[in-house]
Amino acid sequence: MSDHHTHVQEFFTARAADWDSRFPDDGPAYAAAVAGLGLRAGDRVLDAGCGTGRALTPLRAAVGPTGVVVGLDLTPAMLEAAVRAGRNRDGRLLLGDVAALPLRSGAFDAVFGAGLVSHLADPTGNLRELARVVRPGGTLALFHPIGRAALAARQGRRITPDDLRAEPNLRPLLARSGWRMTSYVDEDTRFLALAARES
Repeated sequence: MSDHHTHVQEFFTARAADWDSRFPDDGPAYAAAVAGLGLRAGDRVLDAGCGTGRALTPLRAAVGPTGVVVGLDLTPAMLEAAVRAGRNRDGRLLLGDVAALPLRSGAFDAVFGAGLVSHLADPTGNLRELARVVRPGGTLALFHPIGRAALAARQGRRITPDDLRAEPNLRPLLARSGWRMTSYVDEDTRFLALAARES
């Protein structure tokens, strides 16, 4: 495992037990972001970097009982927290890495990624791997329950020009990775970038 992966696992392992209690009011923002994916009954959706599984319940509601919901995360402690919260009832949980997804090509209609981009070791390669498992025309949602400026203020830092989530950086990053950005919202109350899988 690379140093980057080890760092990500250590960061989230230390926070897994109280992650949900630290951010108790994020539920409506997750539900609104999932609605932005435009999922239909029977669709197949991957929650990449699912953490404690906060998106799994709205994802299941969107695709219904005939749909497929898979939550994948690199950190066992986060998946364990998802099980403790009962969210494994809404989707199958997988331990895995977005660098090499244990999933077949074109298996999904959509990918949801909350807080994902800033933790990717190889953003272009990792987003390309996400594109591999989505059918042409499928959708990607990159989400955070608060916007870039609000998040930077919470963390006591400033936004820098090289922030991958800035639209001038994210749009070409997605394009290099097999995605076409279709919308971009960065407000204090949410960050949501949507993209379509190129054919």
